[in-house]
Amino acid sequence: MENDKQQDIQSINEFGITATINDKKVQMINIIGQIEGHLILPPQNKTTKYEHVIPKLLEIEQSADIDGFIMILNTAGGDVEAGLALAEMVAGMRKPCVSLVLGGGHSIGVCMAVAADYSYVTKTASMTIHPIRMNGMIISIPQTFEYFNKMQERIINFVCGHAKITNEEYKKLMFNTGDLANDTGTVLVGDEAVKTGIINEPGGLKDALEKLYTIIEQSKEGKNE
Repeated sequence: MENDKQQDIQSINEFGITATINDKKVQMINIIGQIEGHLILPPQNKTTKYEHVIPKLLEIEQSADIDGFIMILNTAGGDVEAGLALAEMVAGMRKPCVSLVLGGGHSIGVCMAVAADYSYVTKTASMTIHPIRMNGMIISIPQTFEYFNKMQERIINFVCGHAKITNEEYKKLMFNTGDLANDTGTVLVGDEAVKTGIINEPGGLKDALEKLYTIIEQSKEGKNE
C-alpha cells in the first residue's frame, strides 16, 4: 500500500498523471505548459513531455482496470508534430475520453482538445487559433513555404475532422488580422469556442466527469448487447 502511494505521488510530480479515481476507474492526463517535442526546452519552462504521455496512453488503452480518462488542458501549445502525435493517439483509442480546457488550450492544444470523444471549456478559458510559426533561422525558399503550408493543412484537417467547424471557417479564424496586436489569429474565450463548433460544450470539472461516466456506461451497455 505504501509503495502504491509513493508511485502515485511520483506520477503526479513527474508526469501530471493521477492513479485511477473512484469506482468508475477513471484516470487523468494533464497537458500543461508547453508540449515538448524533439527539442528539450529550457528548465524554467513548464512542459508536458510527449515521450511521457504516449506510454501512459498506451497503458490506459490496454489496462482492464481503467474504464476511461479525462484530459485536462492548460497549455500554451508547443511542438506541432509532438502535439499532433498525442492528439492522433487519443483520437485512435477505444477507451472513452473527455477533455476539459482550463485557463488555456492554445495553438496545437486545440488539436488535443478536439481529439477527445467530447470536449468542454470553462467560461474564462481561452483558445488561440493562429498559423504555424517558427523561431530561429529558416531557409527562405519556396520549399520552406510549402513545408509550412502542408504542416498547417495537417492541423486544419485534424481539427475540422474532429470538431463541428469547416476548413474555411477555421482558416478565417487562423488568418484573422483584427484580433491580435502583433500577429494573425483569433482568441476565443469560453462560449466563443463552443459557438464556432470547435468545443462541444461550456462547463467545468463536474460536467466533464459526469459526461465521461455517461460515455463509459453507454460503452459498457453496447458491449453487453
